[in-house]
Amino acid sequence: MSSTPSEAQRLQSMGVQRLRAENPSLLTMSGTNTWVVGRAPAWVVDPGPALPAHQQALDEAISGRGGLGGIVLTHDHIDHSEGVQSLRKRFPAPLAAARGSAEIQLQDGARVGPFEAISAPGHAPDHFAFIVGGVGFAGDAVLGEGSVFIAPDPGALSGYLQALRRLRGRELQLLCPGHGPPIWNPRERLDEYIEHRLERERRLVEALGEGRRSTEELLDAAWSDVPSALRPLAAVSLSAHLDKLGEEGRLPLPFAR
Repeated sequence: MSSTPSEAQRLQSMGVQRLRAENPSLLTMSGTNTWVVGRAPAWVVDPGPALPAHQQALDEAISGRGGLGGIVLTHDHIDHSEGVQSLRKRFPAPLAAARGSAEIQLQDGARVGPFEAISAPGHAPDHFAFIVGGVGFAGDAVLGEGSVFIAPDPGALSGYLQALRRLRGRELQLLCPGHGPPIWNPRERLDEYIEHRLERERRLVEALGEGRRSTEELLDAAWSDVPSALRPLAAVSLSAHLDKLGEEGRLPLPFAR
């Protein structure tokens, strides 16, 4: 009688290993994921926090896979990047990132090791996703559960939606998020993420049409399902949505920001 493959076995069949850091919080959910990809040499996506136990597990995974070929960062938020420096001391290897001290400066469409880099702004302006065959590494662009906050940088939300649609158009079998479990139904999950943002926008536009203007009024209308502890982050995403409407000339006038 055959048994159902475990998560680790399913990932292994795709050439991927997941290491979850023990840094749970409202922002990191169950912890930050580090992904080890391929063998002889392996590549690391997001070394994660500099927690000794996490870094030891990463060392063991790299050694078991024939050494380290390089490191790619989805973005430089500390829960994803803090372990970079110590990892490179233990396993000297090139770093690919969109900003900061990196041998390889990421650009959209670039090939780095086994990866294709896909610009995915929104959560952070330096955010990238990576694709290897049928596997995508989404960082904080797509989570294993819940949704992400969008930072109000110029063009952030428009760029984010474009990135989600680009990923949706790829033949992905697996999406590996920065937080939460692996996503084995990438297209369905990406459709959910796109629709989630568009539904927020619809509710926001409706609230603006009703004359609501304050942050609290707009959050009550379009983010009423968000827990109170996450309301400050929802306000950040609200600003990004308002920026998008302004860029498209869809904000009611006058509208003071």
